[in-house]
Amino acid sequence: MTEDYRTKIGKLISELRINHGLTQSQLAEELGTSQSAINRIERGAQNVSLEIIARISDVLNGEIISLGNSSKLNLRIHGGHQLGGEITVNTSKNAGVGLLCASLLNRGKTTLRHVARIEEVNRIIEVLNSIGVKTRWLNKQNDLEIIPPAKLRLDQMDIDAAKRTRSILMFLGPLLHQYNDFKLPFAGGCSLGVRTVKPHLVGLSAFGMNVEVPTGVDYYHATVQAKQPDHDIVLIERGDTATENIIMAAALCPGETVIRNASPNYMVQDVCFYLQKLGVQIDGIGTTVLRIRGKSHINQNVEYYVSEDPIEAMSFIAAGVITHSEITIKRAPIEFLELELATLHQMGLDFTLSPEYKSANNQTRLVDIQLKRPRLTAPQDKIAALPFPGINQDNLPFLALIATAADGRTLIHDWAYENRAIYLTELNRLNANIELVDPHRVYVTGPTKWKAADIIAPPALRPSVVILLAMLAAPGTSTLRDVYNINRGYQDFYNRLNSLGAKIETFREI
Repeated sequence: MTEDYRTKIGKLISELRINHGLTQSQLAEELGTSQSAINRIERGAQNVSLEIIARISDVLNGEIISLGNSSKLNLRIHGGHQLGGEITVNTSKNAGVGLLCASLLNRGKTTLRHVARIEEVNRIIEVLNSIGVKTRWLNKQNDLEIIPPAKLRLDQMDIDAAKRTRSILMFLGPLLHQYNDFKLPFAGGCSLGVRTVKPHLVGLSAFGMNVEVPTGVDYYHATVQAKQPDHDIVLIERGDTATENIIMAAALCPGETVIRNASPNYMVQDVCFYLQKLGVQIDGIGTTVLRIRGKSHINQNVEYYVSEDPIEAMSFIAAGVITHSEITIKRAPIEFLELELATLHQMGLDFTLSPEYKSANNQTRLVDIQLKRPRLTAPQDKIAALPFPGINQDNLPFLALIATAADGRTLIHDWAYENRAIYLTELNRLNANIELVDPHRVYVTGPTKWKAADIIAPPALRPSVVILLAMLAAPGTSTLRDVYNINRGYQDFYNRLNSLGAKIETFREI
């Protein structure tokens, strides 16, 4: 085995171990070896036999390698099985990345509790580390400590990491009052068609920021003559990240800033609750009008508990429905699922809700959702997403998947993205009946008699998860290839589905 392959295999083992939330010492204990041996293996400094690879695969519940010409992570799904048991919803991916960006406002130490350890978070942490921010995972509960430097090294930013996440746009608001001239690389993330950044730029211009894109470059050039907005800021689009950016800009403005047509969605609320702990006064949280009185300087040691993820909760609801299973989804943020559940109730979904209780942030309302085996019928009206409190844009693909289990024909209208509805037609390869009307609308006819398939995951998070969940319902063995995008938004998703009775293996081809 060459040194090159030892290094590759070591990196694969390290990544799989981290995805499972294990330390090197814990993996060593499972294998009956030493932590130093695991360290050498992961550094590529030790020969690794096929036997030890097989033992590590068993512990980490995934095939580490197979012969091939790609190093991308793939899934092998043995479908057609009902699920059972209960699953606890993790904290929110979108709230986590927003809070990481908001931590740049604070000169003191921020401790975020229960952060989802996902690829999107990893990319933002890589960017923060590259510009001088110190971050440290504190424990198995995924508590993250963030300590800023006296001055950020923006010229040393990890460009590759920044380009792989759209969240990099949310650096604009925090940096506005700290630097008068800086550059940010173009935002990446999911491939969902043209997604304008104009609402960000129009809103931030009220604080004296001007953003230009010079010809032939791949970065935004921001120049700032900071000022207090002299009028209410009306967002031209009620976007989540745009709203967060404007809120973060307002947090370092001592006067009052009024934001109208603001998104009141879950990740926006988390950023507001965090900023309140830093002493920023915010009225109107959960509404479309925010009144913010910021501070000229923020230097405070603070901790904040990230709220639970309504999109992950919806993913597990879809998993239960599509496999005709009775499962319980615990710690679901009901405020951000009420309309989705009402829609499913009209389609015939049988479920019960526990009494409400509070998240660890003492703000978010949670319930446990117990699903029964349903017999669904297609809704009479189309299903479309709207800004909160409407059906969440990220939940629409899961409702499309659920429609494949309903008797009749359902119209899904995904007006916000040019490309996402097209990805839903990949389900036809699993024997679904999905008709593309135009780039924004599909007809879904059910119920579906699923069959196994080999599919390359779309370059978008939620459509990739939808295909994975459909494969759980398809009898036989399916393969879903290149699932990086799923890891952007879900922590240890495959093992957690396996805990409900799914049969998913991870493997790479090298």
